[in-house]
Amino acid sequence: MASSFAQCGYETSTKSVNSDSGMEYQVFARVTRDLSSVWAGAPDYHAKMAAALNKNMKLWSILAVEVANENNKLPRQLRSNIFNLAEFTRHQTSKIYAGEGELKILIDVNTMIMRGLRTQPPTETPD
Repeated sequence: MASSFAQCGYETSTKSVNSDSGMEYQVFARVTRDLSSVWAGAPDYHAKMAAALNKNMKLWSILAVEVANENNKLPRQLRSNIFNLAEFTRHQTSKIYAGEGELKILIDVNTMIMRGLRTQPPTETPD
């Protein structure tokens, strides 16, 4: 489910996120690498998990604020999809902290976003 949700957010879009999609990709790559390290069983698991989850939530919170801004030039549907992914990520993070969620879901969502960022054309198109 997470994979199809993430694909809906980015991969089916033919619009560019912005002219800095390479930078966005790098931020997602760093955050996802931290999550993956924890998932693979990093030493000091709990502290590293909390730090990785915090970074991931900061990233998604920034994205949610950006796409909620009416001046954002992304198409309305893409903005909605990204906002919904941010909410999905927040919910999954809460479940992980409660011992009920899976870290792999967040890794999968971020990985799908990264794939989408890599396939974006270099220009924006209006709604």
